[in-house]
Amino acid sequence: MRAGSLLGVTDLIGSPESVSLARDYVRQKLGANHPALDNVVLLTSEVVTNACIHSNSREGGVVTLAIADCIDRIEVDVVDAGGETVPHVCGDMFAEGGRGLMLVETISCKWGVYEDKAGRSVWFQVAYEPDSPAGSLTCPRPRTPSEPTKQDNALQRTAKLAAQTVAKSVDLDQ
Repeated sequence: MRAGSLLGVTDLIGSPESVSLARDYVRQKLGANHPALDNVVLLTSEVVTNACIHSNSREGGVVTLAIADCIDRIEVDVVDAGGETVPHVCGDMFAEGGRGLMLVETISCKWGVYEDKAGRSVWFQVAYEPDSPAGSLTCPRPRTPSEPTKQDNALQRTAKLAAQTVAKSVDLDQ
């Protein structure tokens, strides 16, 4: 049995300049020929932009980006310091802004928001056709969530959240 894998986790500075770094990171981790590359890069750009502009991580805080490949889908988690409002889809297609999460909702196969004391994670999954038959492939089983210890850094917390979210969503699909 083959399992999904965490491709990488990186911390970015909460500023608009980090959006291009996030796109480059996704391209590097997925590779130029990955079938989901364009959609994952676009949605990552939208979610990281929201974190850098609207969250309490703006103006130099930390925005953490995690990317995982779960055999037939890519999951991206963007963790920030949270904010005054919960991210949501704006329904006004003619508004000046607010269409980023509309794109996430339209293109991704799943997405959501998770908040706890460590911050807020906006995550999404983009499905793709794997190279090999998926009949016997599964993602890791969910583990019992554990509270972060004082030794856990942002990368470790984000990796744990990403792994738990991927495992939960796969269980829901089955």
